[in-house]
Amino acid sequence: METQYKPLEKMSQSENPKARPSVTILLPAYNEAAIITDSLNILCAHMNGLTERFNWDILIVNDGSKDETARIAEELAQTLPNITVYHNKVNQNLGGALRNGFKHAKGEYIVVLDIDLSFGPDNVEKLMDAAIDQDADIVIASPYMKGGKTTNIPFHRLLLSKVLNKIMRWTSGIDIHSFTGMARAYKKEFLDNLNLKTSTYSINPEIIQKTHILRGRIIEVPANLDWTFQLAYGANRTSSVKVFKGILNGLMSSFIFRPYGFFMILGLLLLIASLYMIVWIFYHVFTIYPEIQVTGEFFDDLFSEAVAAAYNKRPHAFLIGGFIFVAAIQFLGLGFISLQKKRYFDELFHLNSNILKQTRKAK
Repeated sequence: METQYKPLEKMSQSENPKARPSVTILLPAYNEAAIITDSLNILCAHMNGLTERFNWDILIVNDGSKDETARIAEELAQTLPNITVYHNKVNQNLGGALRNGFKHAKGEYIVVLDIDLSFGPDNVEKLMDAAIDQDADIVIASPYMKGGKTTNIPFHRLLLSKVLNKIMRWTSGIDIHSFTGMARAYKKEFLDNLNLKTSTYSINPEIIQKTHILRGRIIEVPANLDWTFQLAYGANRTSSVKVFKGILNGLMSSFIFRPYGFFMILGLLLLIASLYMIVWIFYHVFTIYPEIQVTGEFFDDLFSEAVAAAYNKRPHAFLIGGFIFVAAIQFLGLGFISLQKKRYFDELFHLNSNILKQTRKAK
């Protein structure tokens, strides 16, 4: 894979660039020829106003684009300062693009933005200020928290996004509002220890999950998610987010946060339904029992007669109630097993991350 990364020290900054926090702005790009030039000009113009505050550079990860994105990005890197392009020879999806970007970024901090600037350039400063002032490992630009807002988002996309993020918040138990958003600031030293694996859009929830396991500090800042710029170029763009696949990835990420919760809730619901039928069976058995008069028979014979009479009256209650009860026990069992496995995974991931961290320090 071709890369031409320029060291931060050689950038045209002021006399002592290392006196300021260094930040790499990471922009994944797939088939963005229609929008990349305007986006980079806007972003660079904004960042030039922050030169006294940050030692910044921009890393574009061209994720195997099939249009003119690669050529345009290289031309921009030659004409605009502080821009570097890294090329994936084939498309590796968002997860692969971000993982390669994280690997090659040189800043102490990494700020990820959508190349369509749906989260505007002003978020770089907001995210960096929060990361530095609050010593956060991850800062998320959130349109869904108090103070955040959305602009010009198609209704169905906004509804799906809100629902998925609410499900993830409920299943994870983590007090944040935006699990799927990409606009974030990362402390690179912490990010290097996460050992990310996902190659899809699920990488963003994966980062939060693994950060939570390692007890990393995650905070949110209110932001405006604005599709005005994106929609203006929509007809000329070939890149797109597959909505159905995004929904599946989101639901799977919700499941991974607390798989035992899904099994246990379903098991408890089935158990309640089965107990209702079992109570109905016992009620009718003991209602029928006094009506059975068989001289000389013992209690077990009379009780059997009552059960048989109740079965003849409502055979489906016995069959369905028994089936649901067995299913409830199985789901509850799966819940306890998955809880145990989740705890094992958390412990092993925590241990492996510490080993990885110590190994890197020793080099």
